[in-house]
Amino acid sequence: MKPNVLHLINSFEQGGTERQTLQLVRLLKEHGRFGVGLACMNAHGVLRDEADSLGLGEIREYRLNGFASPSFIRQSARLARQLREQRIAVVHAHDLYTNILGMAAAALARTPARISSRRDTEGFRTPVQDFVERRAYGLAHRIVVNAEAVREFLVRRGVRSEKIVTLYNGLDTRRVETPEGFCRDAALAGLNLPHGRRFVTIVANVQSQTKDHPTFLRAARRVKEEIADAAFVIAGEGSLLESLRASAAELGLGRDVFFTGRCARIAELLAVSEVCVLSSKAEGFSNSILEYMAAARPVVVTDVGGAREAVAEGETGFVVPSGDEVLMGERIALLLKEPERARLLGERGRRVVAEKFSCAAQLANAEGLYERMLARGATEPAQAVAGVPRASA
Repeated sequence: MKPNVLHLINSFEQGGTERQTLQLVRLLKEHGRFGVGLACMNAHGVLRDEADSLGLGEIREYRLNGFASPSFIRQSARLARQLREQRIAVVHAHDLYTNILGMAAAALARTPARISSRRDTEGFRTPVQDFVERRAYGLAHRIVVNAEAVREFLVRRGVRSEKIVTLYNGLDTRRVETPEGFCRDAALAGLNLPHGRRFVTIVANVQSQTKDHPTFLRAARRVKEEIADAAFVIAGEGSLLESLRASAAELGLGRDVFFTGRCARIAELLAVSEVCVLSSKAEGFSNSILEYMAAARPVVVTDVGGAREAVAEGETGFVVPSGDEVLMGERIALLLKEPERARLLGERGRRVVAEKFSCAAQLANAEGLYERMLARGATEPAQAVAGVPRASA
């Protein structure tokens, strides 16, 4: 009888963690070595239909009013019952909130293998959230990170290194493959972008200040001063959209910056882009970087999180300090001025993704982790807090 794995996800909103989770669940289901289930804390979001299409059966929802509320105790008990009833051997939580709920419930259920996850570094949690999540790490047998940079961040925070396992993101390259019969003019029309321009693109949510779109816009102004036909695309949705429009206008870029919102035609957008950019102040491991590289786009990215684990300076793109619009602008302009060099960097990037960040590698690494944990047996934490067994992180 094959072991059962339950994956826990906060919601089905469009985001890197959500996409990576659903992709891994799909790969595990297709391979068939493990029984696979999925549960969530919020059943809504644009990716819900994709989750339903996986044929996993019921996706149970565990809504909370807060971790200090009675609902946390009720939902922990409900989830623990599910784990026992379905004889779950591995619980794999994928984000802050499921780390906390999932590890508490799995400890109550004495689930043999308990995995929490961290996919970012600093700038994404309040001090209270960070404190509570650290307690959840104490209940986990392993903490999965998606970059060595995240591992180093956790170790600096006092998490024991032997508990941390690096599993890189995987990319289904079909998502960014140029469509058959691709026509640039038709693609531009479909994306509401003008003809006769060379596009520099950033794909990132417009919700978090951490993505630092203002630095991208200031770099864009510098590029525009050198390259008349340069134009800039911001693909993403969120509450900062109107302020970014205003900033673009103030910088004199009102006719040069194009906002696409959430882009469902990502392959076509990347195909019409000359250079792709990440301007973040902090990251774990950016899925956007992998998408850019898989589409053979040369990249200019900030030196945050796992950027240097994907981008080799001067070979697949350029890495610049966070907040440095001067160097960012210089590197973007260089790639626009030297299209043959840009093409070579893009092709090398595509090979790196195929070799290091494939779906096959993601599947093999995850299955290997589950198998090692179950074969060795997980040691129950020796200490207890509030009646729930735990170990120090």
